[in-house]
Amino acid sequence: MGQGKQDGHNGISYADAGVDISAGNALVEAIKPLAKATARPGTDSALGGFGGLFDLKACGYKDPVLVAANDGVGTKLRIAIDSGLHATVGIDLVAMSVNDLIVQGAEPLFFLDYFATGKLQVNEARDVIAGIAEGCRQAGCALIGGETAEMPGMYHGGDYDLAGFAVGAVERGNILPRPDVGPGDVILGLASSGPHSNGYSLIRRLVEVSGLRFGDRAPFAPDESLGEALLTPTRIYVKPVLAALRAGDGIKALAHITGGGFLENIPRVLPPHTVAEIDLAQVPCPPVFGWLHGVGNVQEREMLRTFNCGIGMICVTERDSAADVARILREHGEEVVTLGSIAARHGSEEQVKPRGRLALR
Repeated sequence: MGQGKQDGHNGISYADAGVDISAGNALVEAIKPLAKATARPGTDSALGGFGGLFDLKACGYKDPVLVAANDGVGTKLRIAIDSGLHATVGIDLVAMSVNDLIVQGAEPLFFLDYFATGKLQVNEARDVIAGIAEGCRQAGCALIGGETAEMPGMYHGGDYDLAGFAVGAVERGNILPRPDVGPGDVILGLASSGPHSNGYSLIRRLVEVSGLRFGDRAPFAPDESLGEALLTPTRIYVKPVLAALRAGDGIKALAHITGGGFLENIPRVLPPHTVAEIDLAQVPCPPVFGWLHGVGNVQEREMLRTFNCGIGMICVTERDSAADVARILREHGEEVVTLGSIAARHGSEEQVKPRGRLALR
């Protein structure tokens, strides 16, 4: 007891305990150019220090309020790990946080990631972080740091986990939602790319029911494997929405449609005396949702409270501004539909009032 050596051993090292410091150092060197490529005003994107620096004054804000968000990717990671496809989950990680910033009117400024695994595989981790850098590029924010944790005994096999942290800024007078959301306002919907990063525990269960494997051809996307199709990355709405916000004051509220779907996310940005009347027939449902619905005979209300069903962001606008806002969003690459309008709420009725049916095919 208390001896520095064991029989036949020159001393126990960190590597003997399962942690490879040299692999971690190699990863830092591999991702430095990825982080540098996300540089924007306010940061030099240099990695390797004890913290990331950001100069808010360099961004030109006069009376800024900082907005912070953090999130993960959930069990979508399980599909990435099981299929060996790691290139896009980093985009999902960024999207889940920066889309939460933009709905408050905030421009994402910088992002930090947390990558934890049992045994660090440098090439695999680089693929993940390359996706994070791509997500930051799409959002216009800088990847200024992060943490890679190799924790043998905590994660098994090739398992890893991700968390992301984003900080943005908004001028004090431009914080959303505005308090004047009311009857007559128009509800626009921005199309999603698929399930984004929500509902994947149910999706994985439905894949089991289908009898398919992730390497099999996707029934709803014949040019892709099932794994590739289900890993379609979350759409990042930041730049189009910022363009619409900066073009005028027609946008009153935004809601990121994540877990809970329409039914739980839209009420988060509505005053209590209002209700959102939604025409489900206007929702552009990608084929993946029809497949999920059919495989599990998933009821429509369950679809609506689990998935985005084809709309990843909703935008509440003044009636007179709706056409201009939709035009700007389309000019910046968004598919925009008019979903409905805001009405007066009567009694304790639910704040989302769907009509029609989803076009699940």
